[in-house]
Amino acid sequence: MNQKGFTLIEMLIVLLIISVLILITVPNLTKHNDTVDEKGCEAYKKIVSSQVQLYKLENQEFPTIDQLVDSAYIEQSSCPNGSPLSINKTTGEVTEVSEPSSGN
Repeated sequence: MNQKGFTLIEMLIVLLIISVLILITVPNLTKHNDTVDEKGCEAYKKIVSSQVQLYKLENQEFPTIDQLVDSAYIEQSSCPNGSPLSINKTTGEVTEVSEPSSGN
């Protein structure tokens, strides 16, 4: 009786190869999280900047970040990585607010 299929040894070899590939790729993915967060924040700042300009066109003044959220121009007042954003009331420039470090 000659049945087609995988033997136990073949299955173990395939699982070993998949495990090695996973062990190689996972550390590389986690290494780039900071870069991804940084680029995500830069992109979000550009979106907020465009919404600031739209708000200014409609209301003839630069908004605060809270006014943009309250008026539903944007959904959140911080970057996807959690760092808060700020808007300069005279220039309309959107900047990332650096958290003050604690002295502990």
